Amino acid sequence: MATTFCIYLIFLLSLTFTIFNLSSSSSPSQTDILLSFKASIQDSNNALSTWSNTSSNHYCNWNGISCSTTKPFSVTSISLQSLNLSGDISSSICDLTKLSYLNLADNSFNEPIPLHLSKCSFLETLNLSNNLIWGTIPSQISEFGSLRVLDLSRNHIEGNIPESFGTLKNLEVLNIGSNLLSGNVPTIFGNLTKLEVLDLSQNPYLVSEIPEDIGELGRLKQLLLQSSSFQGEIPGSLVGLYSLTHLDLSENNLTGFVPKSLAYSLKNLVSFDVSQNKLSGPFPNGICKGLIINLSLHTNIFTGSLPNSTISECMSLERFQVQNNGFYGDFPIELFSLPKIKLIRAENNRFSGQIPESISKAVLLEQVQLDNNSFSGKIPIGLGFVKSLYRFSASLNNFYGELPPNFCDSPVMSIMNLSHNSLSGQIPQLKKCRKLVSLSLADNSIIGEIPTSLAELPVLTYLDLSDNNLTGSIPQRLQNLKLALFNVSFNELSGKVPYSLISGLPASFLEGNPGLCGPGLPKLCSDDDMPRHHNGGVTTLTCVLISFAFVVGTAFVVGGFVLYRRSCKGNDNGVGVWRSVFFYPLRISENDLLIGMNEKSSLGKGGVFGKVYVVSLPSGELVVVKKLVNFRNQSSKSLKAEVKTLAKIRHKNIVKILGFCHSDESVFLIYEYLNEGSLGDLISSQSFPLPWGVRLRIAIGVAQGLAYLHRDYVPHLLHRNVKSNNILLDANFEPKLTDFALDRVLGEAAFHSTLDSEGASSCYNPPEYGYSKKPTEQLDVYSFGVVLLELVSGRKAEATEESDDSIDIVKWVRRKVNLTNGVQQVLDPTISHTCHQAMVGALDIALSCTSVVPEKRPTLVEVVRGLQSFESRAQDLNEEHSIPV
Repeated sequence: MATTFCIYLIFLLSLTFTIFNLSSSSSPSQTDILLSFKASIQDSNNALSTWSNTSSNHYCNWNGISCSTTKPFSVTSISLQSLNLSGDISSSICDLTKLSYLNLADNSFNEPIPLHLSKCSFLETLNLSNNLIWGTIPSQISEFGSLRVLDLSRNHIEGNIPESFGTLKNLEVLNIGSNLLSGNVPTIFGNLTKLEVLDLSQNPYLVSEIPEDIGELGRLKQLLLQSSSFQGEIPGSLVGLYSLTHLDLSENNLTGFVPKSLAYSLKNLVSFDVSQNKLSGPFPNGICKGLIINLSLHTNIFTGSLPNSTISECMSLERFQVQNNGFYGDFPIELFSLPKIKLIRAENNRFSGQIPESISKAVLLEQVQLDNNSFSGKIPIGLGFVKSLYRFSASLNNFYGELPPNFCDSPVMSIMNLSHNSLSGQIPQLKKCRKLVSLSLADNSIIGEIPTSLAELPVLTYLDLSDNNLTGSIPQRLQNLKLALFNVSFNELSGKVPYSLISGLPASFLEGNPGLCGPGLPKLCSDDDMPRHHNGGVTTLTCVLISFAFVVGTAFVVGGFVLYRRSCKGNDNGVGVWRSVFFYPLRISENDLLIGMNEKSSLGKGGVFGKVYVVSLPSGELVVVKKLVNFRNQSSKSLKAEVKTLAKIRHKNIVKILGFCHSDESVFLIYEYLNEGSLGDLISSQSFPLPWGVRLRIAIGVAQGLAYLHRDYVPHLLHRNVKSNNILLDANFEPKLTDFALDRVLGEAAFHSTLDSEGASSCYNPPEYGYSKKPTEQLDVYSFGVVLLELVSGRKAEATEESDDSIDIVKWVRRKVNLTNGVQQVLDPTISHTCHQAMVGALDIALSCTSVVPEKRPTLVEVVRGLQSFESRAQDLNEEHSIPV
């Protein structure tokens, strides 16, 4: 009996042990789960090389893995951001029962929203931003019931926003910005009472009013709805957003007034942006209860000072942007005195009011733009005490009186524009703003002489003093500056013009000053005349020779004009017949156009494709004319069709083609005129003074223009000659691409022949260009990457080191980054260290764009998204990017 019992007991123990083993084998280890997840991923950069089943390498030490701090160690977080991963996102990862954080952002996963991840029952954060996720958001999104952070931004998600989003009651961050969502935004947000960040921005196909129930989100800190075609009025319910710090409603179709009650409710705003809408009316009446400034939109009509108890509620605002609307009435002048304010933009409205002396209290103020309003009063002396100010632009207003002697004393001042006002008095001597790039005082009533101290400003590139009452001579030392624009037309200047200013700039920039003299001007200076002798015979001989030369010269001019007129009228075989096609009402004949193209109006050789002229139209408007060389013969109909293809392009970052004029031998393209010159001009100056925020905006604009050519414009086009000299800048330093797609006009063979002759720009060409001339998007991407390296480093694309050997910027950067602390050596040392994080991110993008392997280069659409991420004020709850605009 005992024996039988023992046998039975042994059998039970064996069975229990077998069941235990089977149970254990059916539960894979965390190592196996991670390796299974890795197996579904394509890892081109071998970033997951540490994910290996070896006894010496615990999974908690694998790249991107975080574990709990107590045994048994469980995987709680997986962060694989920016590793160039692709393939499939496997649901096997949900076998990690403690996984709460999954970040796969900035990769290349190409699939619909992986709903199977809803099986990860502990998952609280899911970040799939900036991938290639596509398709619609299905209603099953509600299965992610535990999520606190959901980021699907910067993908290709389309369709409507499902109402099932409203069931995700634990959400604190919902970011579905920068997608292709469409339709109305449903009323679902009243249920998301924990929401702190709501980002629906950059969805241009949304056609919706702003949902009223957003005002019920009492914890909401960031409401980002920009560039998503929202329409209708700003809902009054937004007064309930007491915790809001960032409100961005810009670039929509909003109309109507600003709710009056809004001015009393938003007390914690740091950034307010309602720019580029169709809003109107005055700011609401009331006092600054945190909103005036905090408010963003604008707020009340204030005079006098505010009580200290009120001021204390207005201390948070840093950015206030209401430009390009229809606001009128007094501007809230208290904005100018806030201790944290950095940016004020109100241009292109109808605001009135004055700039107070208390602007000196805005010790962090960086940028003020008030152009095209009805501001009046004097420029305050307090302006000169703001040492952080790098841009002050208040053209097209009613400012009057003399300029204070310190108006440009900020040591970082880069752009000063007070043109088209009623300023009087003299221009003060400018000595402290040694980073000044652009100074415009045109169309005022300024008297006196041009200050000689301007010649001491080492990076001054754009100087416009036209339409004033200036007297005296042009300082000779100004010719030592590398001026891309120097306009002193219509003053009362006299004396000799420095020769380099005559030869390097259009003659129209000197006209209206009958007292000026010099070679090529209507009036010669005394030392330009032939020497006079008291000997009567010699004097007579001199007069005879001068008269004879004049007669011969006149005969040549008349004869040439007659021949020209005959050629314009044509002959039997049609050779020399001029034809013009204008896409805008230019009101200029071929004759006027050709006469205007002379050495005085020449800006020199525009790249390799032809000489460039600045021609004044009868209306006084300036246009740029480019004479194409190496031009192929083709029919007028074919040429017109090709140029018309380019002229139809409408994009803010691409120069407009206004028309063209051609014969059988030549073709002249007519472009819009941008008076700020090219990016190459700035980079070639003694130092590159633009702050990082402006450089980043230039990079984003260029990338957007190229992306438009590649993907959005039909037919798709390639630029094929991207370089800093072909990036022009307008008065707001908005970049515009020129010399684009000239292969369509010149023809492939002529285009290659011309481009290959430009050895100096070879550094913009990718390595494969040496053996393959096939045009690809990757070619433009590489060239853009070189431009981005120039912006990050402040160094020309092809510079000279101490050895006097010319070195390609791509090689130079790659050589530096391989050194210890080499990345910091690449970044422009003139830029503040506070911007270095964003600069390093842009450097990474530039290095990807200039990859040796074309297939590894990102698309321009991806580049735009990447750069915009550095421009954003806040990407999540824990991090903000503070970059000046």
